[in-house]
Amino acid sequence: MNWTTLVSSEQLVAALAAENLRLVDCRFVLAGADADAGETAWRVSHLPGAGYAHLDRDLSDHHKPASEGRHPLPDAAAFCATLERLGISADSQVVAYDAGDGAMAAARFWWLLKLLGHERVAVLDGGFARWQALDLPLESTMPIVAPGSYVAQYDEAQIARIEDLLQLETAGNVCALDARAPERYRGEVEPLDKAAGHIPGALNRPYSANLRDGRFKPAADLRAEFSALISAHAPAEVVLYCGSGVTACHNLLAMEYAGLHGARIFPPSWSGWISDGSRAIARG
Repeated sequence: MNWTTLVSSEQLVAALAAENLRLVDCRFVLAGADADAGETAWRVSHLPGAGYAHLDRDLSDHHKPASEGRHPLPDAAAFCATLERLGISADSQVVAYDAGDGAMAAARFWWLLKLLGHERVAVLDGGFARWQALDLPLESTMPIVAPGSYVAQYDEAQIARIEDLLQLETAGNVCALDARAPERYRGEVEPLDKAAGHIPGALNRPYSANLRDGRFKPAADLRAEFSALISAHAPAEVVLYCGSGVTACHNLLAMEYAGLHGARIFPPSWSGWISDGSRAIARG
C-alpha cells in the first residue's frame, strides 16, 4: 500500500487485513439540521474498523475568530490528538471516506494529514456509496484500536495567506480558484454566508466538475481541465478557496491526483474574506 491521493474500493477491500491500515469515516451533512447525522450514520454502519472524525469537532476549531472562516483549522497539536485517538501513527496507511464524492469531509481530513507531512493518506474514490453498491463488507460494532502516537507541525508553506489574495488583481504570480457552485461564485445566491459574491480576480472551478458518476474523473482529464483554467500559472502559484475551506480540499486532491503539484489552500476562504467589511466583493 502506498496510496497518496485516491484509492478504489476494489484496491481497499483487498488490503483490509493489513496491520498498519487505518480507515476514517468523515461523513458530514453541512446544510443539514443535524450536525451529528454523519456520526449517527457511522454508528449504524461503517467500513470494517473505521473510526470517525467529525468536521466540526475534530477537523475544525470553532473557538477561533471569524477572520479564520466558518471552519477554522484546528491547531496541529489538537489534530494530532485526534489522529492518536483513531490509532494513526506516522507509519500508518490512512484512507478517509465520506458519503460519496469526498467533499464532505474526506478531502479535508486528507489535506490536514498532508499538512503534517504524512504521505500515505488517500481518499476512497466514490466513498461509502460505491462501497455499499459493490456489496462490500460493513460492520456496526464500534472499532477498538490501540492509540497511535503522532507529533508533528503543519507545513506553513502549504497554506495561503490573506496577503496572497489581496494582491490577486495586481500581481501576475497568483491564480485563485473558487470551488463553490457557479451561482454562489457569481453572487446570485448565498445560503451559508452573510455576503454573496467572490474574491475579485478569482476564477470558478466548482469541485463537482472533478467528478463523473460520483467518482473522480481520470487523471488525464483533470490535468487538461485544470491546466486550461490556470493557463500560464504554475500549480504552485494557485490558491484554492471555497466557502469555509472544506470543499477547496477537493480541488487540491484533484490537482494532486492529476500530477499538478504544489497548489495551496486559503483556509478562511470566502467566509473569512468577508469578515472584514472593507474588502472588495466581486459579482457576476
